[in-house]
Amino acid sequence: MENTSVNFIHEAINKDLENGIYNRVQTRFPPEPNGYLHIGHAKAICIDFGTAEKYNGVCNLRFDDTNPVKEDVEYVDSIMEDIKWLGFKWDKVHYASDYFDFLHECAIKLIKKGKAYVDDQSADEIRAARGTLKEPGTESPYRNRTTQENLDLFNRMTKGEFDTGAKVLRAKIDMASPNINMRDPIIYRILKASHHRTGDKWCVYPMYDFAHPLSDAAEGVTHSLCTLEFEDHRPLYDWVLRELDFEMPPRQIEFARLNLNYTLTSKRKCLNLVNEGVVSGWDDPRMFTLCGMRRRGFTPQAIKSFCEKIGVSKSNSVVDLSLLEFCLRDDLSHKSPRAMAVLKPLKVIIDNYPDDMVEEIEVEINPEKPELGMRKVKFTKEIYIEQDDFMEEPVKKYFRLAPGKEVRLKGAYFITCNSWDKDENGNITCLHCTYDPQSKGGNSPDGRKVKGTLHWVSAKFAHDAQIRLYDRLFDVENPSNEVGVTDFKDNLNPNSLVILNGCKVEPYLADAKIGETFQFMRQGYFTPDYDSKPDALIFNRTVALKDSWAKKN
Repeated sequence: MENTSVNFIHEAINKDLENGIYNRVQTRFPPEPNGYLHIGHAKAICIDFGTAEKYNGVCNLRFDDTNPVKEDVEYVDSIMEDIKWLGFKWDKVHYASDYFDFLHECAIKLIKKGKAYVDDQSADEIRAARGTLKEPGTESPYRNRTTQENLDLFNRMTKGEFDTGAKVLRAKIDMASPNINMRDPIIYRILKASHHRTGDKWCVYPMYDFAHPLSDAAEGVTHSLCTLEFEDHRPLYDWVLRELDFEMPPRQIEFARLNLNYTLTSKRKCLNLVNEGVVSGWDDPRMFTLCGMRRRGFTPQAIKSFCEKIGVSKSNSVVDLSLLEFCLRDDLSHKSPRAMAVLKPLKVIIDNYPDDMVEEIEVEINPEKPELGMRKVKFTKEIYIEQDDFMEEPVKKYFRLAPGKEVRLKGAYFITCNSWDKDENGNITCLHCTYDPQSKGGNSPDGRKVKGTLHWVSAKFAHDAQIRLYDRLFDVENPSNEVGVTDFKDNLNPNSLVILNGCKVEPYLADAKIGETFQFMRQGYFTPDYDSKPDALIFNRTVALKDSWAKKN
């Protein structure tokens, strides 16, 4: 479907095209392969790839692998999988490490122009001399080294003559600049670590602010779309390209990042959750990593719809998680076949139903898509209903099963409860009911009405399943910075995962495939877990049918 929406990014691109600054559009998505992508990255992916699609341009995937200590092929593979899952296609795959030779040559050019110098100060000394927003920085005592001396030292840095951290290469700009990023930023550092692609070829590595604009330029990117925290880095982005004489440099445009309440996207804090066993891994369905969301049953369409609804803005804000869940329900309601699953089973024996009779009851595949037709469910003398669907002493306006009360079984018959069995602890173990044979299909020939309709499964044909009820991992809107809380883990929701064993589900759910989502009637949307097997079914709740948090809070 063609993207016809216009935002401030597209308005800027339109002007660039109209003014002949560019005659095409090329973007890139440049993740660092040091962790798993999360919902915030999904917004950037939609903007980067969506913009290229809108203008019939191309978008490259480029891995920012300039820090060999933190990067891993595992993350490269997961990032590729996530982008494909969202439904986007990159034109080419690049790595910042593809340009290490080119970047090194650019650094030498800056030295020769007198625009870069080798500094012997420690990281702490450089930081202390940088100044503040109110006070200018202090020039390094090594700032006025000769070009020849800087070339020689940078060459020796490259050959590995100095220890990690002993020297850095800094751009020579302006230590009194009101923008601290322009106060002689570091563009190369010594780091004696093996790289996942280049091995031990290099022991000096470029900084992101140096590699990013030059990688964009080398690839032919026209519009470099970044989140808002890079706005203060844009003057440095432009300075690098200008000093190295690029004729048609890329243009950087910033947009607000996605902040979602009740969630964490900090890689450090998410890693803490994983390492301490609070969650089962990066793909735990409570995590808002894309792999975790995929395992929980989120759909690419729901995520794209969410990103479209929140739009593209220039100011940071916090988006309510309920909007994402609304988009998810809206998508799943149209595409998910219905199924009956009893999470907390209570046996019902229909005393006047023939002992060995098996009927096939027809129910809709999806009421919102009548063209899909009906499917057949087996009905027998013994069935299961939910424990909560019976009340021995019903309260006012309780329309489900109770002593002497009649209810409808979905697609089947009217039944009336006559008696029940209890165990030694007083717990109800079985209901005894009678059915009206004339009410097949859920309608009575005499026109009497019942208000309660219950889902059910045949006791004879039901399959056992484990159901995992996932909910929000945190019970406060801002788990990172809640007032009065010293550890963000103090904000964990103790009911973020409830595991129910011995659930009963329709037999056709035994054939459910990974990635399929079903609406369990009256329960919510569920998908098979990765660990599910035909003889050991496991279903994850993707989202409840209604937003219970709005009422709760």
